[in-house]
Amino acid sequence: MERTLDICSELIRRPSVTPEDAGCQALMMEHLQALGFECTGLPFGKVSNFWAQRGDSGPVLAFAGHTDVVPTGPVDAWDTPPFEPTLTDGVLFGRGSADMKGSLAAMLVACEEFVAEHPNHRGRIGFLITSDEEGPAVDGTVRVLEYLQDIGQSIDWCVVGEPSSSATLGDVIKNGRRGSLGATLTVHGVQGHIAYPHLATNPIHALMPAIHALTTETWDEGNEFFPPTSFQVSNIHAGTGATNVIPGEAKIDFNFRFSTEVTDEELRKRTTSILEGFELDYSLDWNLSGQPFLTPAGELVQAAIDSIEQVTGCKPELSTAGGTSDGRFIAPTGAQVVEIGPSNATIHKLNEQVLATDLPRLAAIYKGVMSRLLVE
Repeated sequence: MERTLDICSELIRRPSVTPEDAGCQALMMEHLQALGFECTGLPFGKVSNFWAQRGDSGPVLAFAGHTDVVPTGPVDAWDTPPFEPTLTDGVLFGRGSADMKGSLAAMLVACEEFVAEHPNHRGRIGFLITSDEEGPAVDGTVRVLEYLQDIGQSIDWCVVGEPSSSATLGDVIKNGRRGSLGATLTVHGVQGHIAYPHLATNPIHALMPAIHALTTETWDEGNEFFPPTSFQVSNIHAGTGATNVIPGEAKIDFNFRFSTEVTDEELRKRTTSILEGFELDYSLDWNLSGQPFLTPAGELVQAAIDSIEQVTGCKPELSTAGGTSDGRFIAPTGAQVVEIGPSNATIHKLNEQVLATDLPRLAAIYKGVMSRLLVE
């Protein structure tokens, strides 16, 4: 436990608020180079990335993750300093402990132990690490994948260290994710005095029935791998700051988390069709964050299940629920992708934490996956 705990603590001490890396990747590359990995730094803009590889031929098992973390929020509201790792009653507190510096530490320790036991393992081990996962995700994993494509390097299997577990370590494996399609809908009206509504056009009143139609629409029924597509409004903007003014426009931000039963193009068309049923002067700006992906039963999924069962004694659930991850960029390259990590109960919250005993067990799970895929 001390090895994973020490590395995780060293990473937490580096205040890598996105897109900053704050030296986390240099620490990781130092560990990997000692194991015979060739490391290539790939900075783009303000983002730090690297690709590391051990081995010259055969299939590639890559570990993917991010060193950046979300902002702490009010520091005074934390029980302990967010960038000072604190171990209390077997729980390690600190920003990034669960998302995902604990996983990064476990990956490094797993590789140390695996390489010591199997210095001539078959295939190749890779690390794809970025500091742009919690941010816009423009200069991170996407750019590294472009680099790999340029040099003719592909990934066969990929383990992403996102915090996938729910109640206990390893109880859930993410073997896919829903797509994410966002938009800003702007309804245009005519600004005026609230006492003279006949001289104005209230965009809020025009927008309300359209919101009701969108929120009550059944977009699909989901399938055996994905829950039904979800439509959610995240924000409503209107008003001038004065209570006696009818605003000239109203905006809503909304998002679809969609299954493989519907495409993003179909969602756009159906949304437009619904809006056209109302007398609206509107504009619509779309943002596709990622397509849904699924890794079905196969070598990687089975290796993950078997390794978790061996370490924890419990069979994990396969799930595609939750938010997005950088797996959405890796899967379209043809790689099998799973996400395995610690509990997600405190990620992005005050007092983010991870069970200290989960860190070496997570390392054992990662090592087990390597043993099942890279040992003859």
